[in-house]
Amino acid sequence: MRSLANAILSFAQERQIDWHYIAPGKPTQNAFIESFNGRLRDEFLNETLFPSLAWARAALAAWRQDYNNERPHSRLGWRTPVEFAKTFTPQQ
Repeated sequence: MRSLANAILSFAQERQIDWHYIAPGKPTQNAFIESFNGRLRDEFLNETLFPSLAWARAALAAWRQDYNNERPHSRLGWRTPVEFAKTFTPQQ
């Protein structure tokens, strides 16, 4: 796992990407991911039994498909994340 962390840090450094850490015990520093984590926990993890790893992977893939492609989000103007992403153009 250490080598993955080093690879990510090297990737960021090579591309001059600023790396910002969330302070321990300060989840409000990244409210977007905390909101997503809460939704994943409430809607999926707390409601689902996993008889096997393969079943868990399939169930999570179905939940992710619904979350990203079917369900509109109020914060995105009642568009799905996929629809919202299409409104951006790649920066050169």
